[in-house]
Amino acid sequence: MTKQKKTIPPPPVAPVAVPRKKRPSARPSPAPAAAPAIPTALPSPSLCLFNGSGDLSFDEDAALSHLSKKDRRLGRLIGQVGPFRLRLESMHSPFASLSEAIIYQQLNGKAAATILGRFKALFSPGPPGPPIPGVHPFPTPQQVLAADEDALRGAGLSRNKLAAIRDLAEKTLCGTVPELDALHLMPEEEIVERLTAVRGVGRWTVEMLLIFRLGRPDVLPGTDYGIRKGVAQTFGLSELPTPQEVATLGERWRPFRSVASWYLWRSLDSLDTGPRPK
Repeated sequence: MTKQKKTIPPPPVAPVAVPRKKRPSARPSPAPAAAPAIPTALPSPSLCLFNGSGDLSFDEDAALSHLSKKDRRLGRLIGQVGPFRLRLESMHSPFASLSEAIIYQQLNGKAAATILGRFKALFSPGPPGPPIPGVHPFPTPQQVLAADEDALRGAGLSRNKLAAIRDLAEKTLCGTVPELDALHLMPEEEIVERLTAVRGVGRWTVEMLLIFRLGRPDVLPGTDYGIRKGVAQTFGLSELPTPQEVATLGERWRPFRSVASWYLWRSLDSLDTGPRPK
C-alpha cells in the first residue's frame, strides 16, 4: 500500500497558555500593569517589529497569545521554546546590508567575515593586522564602482560576487534600490520586487533583510529549509511541506508570521540541521 503524505491539520480552537516573559534582572522592574489584551485591530503588517534600539516595539505577550489562540500546535511550541528573543540587527544602508549578504552567500561565517573585512579595508585602511570590527566604515556605491577590479578580487570576491556588488552599486545610484528612510515606508512586496532586480539577490535574501534588519513582523520565508523542516516537525508531517503549503498554513498566523518563523527555526535547535537565523 502506498504511504499517504500527511496533510496539515486545520487549526484547533482551544488556546494554549503562553508563559509570561521573565525580564532580565539587569533591567529595572517596570511598574505593575494590567495583563495585556489582544488588540481588536491587530497591527498593520508594515508596522516595524523593533524600535531603533533593537527592542520590541509591539506587545510581545499579545503577539504570542494571538499565535497560540490561532494555532494550538504552534502555541505548544511557543511554550516549549520560551520567550521571544529575536532582536534587530543594525542596518547602516540597504547597499551595505545587501553587499554583506552577497559576500556571505555560500560561505561559512568566519571565511565571509574575513573577506568582508578585507573588502572594507580597501577603501578605508586601518591599523596593521587583521581587520577590526567597526574600524573600517562601509564604502559608498561610487567608491565600489571606481575601485580596481584586481584589488577587489584580491580581497577574496569571486567574479560572480564582484559583478553582483557592482550591479547593486549601480542600481543604488539609479534609485532602483531605495534609501533606508524610503525602504521603511514601502510594503513588503514592493521591497522584494525592487531588491530582487539586483543580480545575485533573491527573494530569500530580501526576506531575511525584512525580518532581521527592517523588523517587519509579518514575513514568512516559505522556501527556507529550516522553516519547512520546523513545520514538518511541529505538525508531525512525514515529508517536508511545499512552500505553498507553508504559505497556506501561515495565513492563520497573520499579522505575526515573522514571530512564528522565529519559533519554527528554534524548534530545530536540538537537531543537527545546519545554521539557522538567530
